[in-house]
Amino acid sequence: MTSSSAEQMPEWPAAEHVPAEELARRQGVRPVASVDDLARPGLFESDEELDDFLADLYASRRAGAA
Repeated sequence: MTSSSAEQMPEWPAAEHVPAEELARRQGVRPVASVDDLARPGLFESDEELDDFLADLYASRRAGAA
């Protein structure tokens, strides 16, 4: 006996589905106008902390590519 997962999936869009644009409007989210909007001065306490973060980030990316 086989079953299809499509039989168990709700119809799309579901009644409770809210489009992303509507969610953004409700939450007051605005588009990013400039890369500067994403800047967070003081996010890292030191250059060493930033270097450690970047080293870990690069290592995790290389591990995922292997």
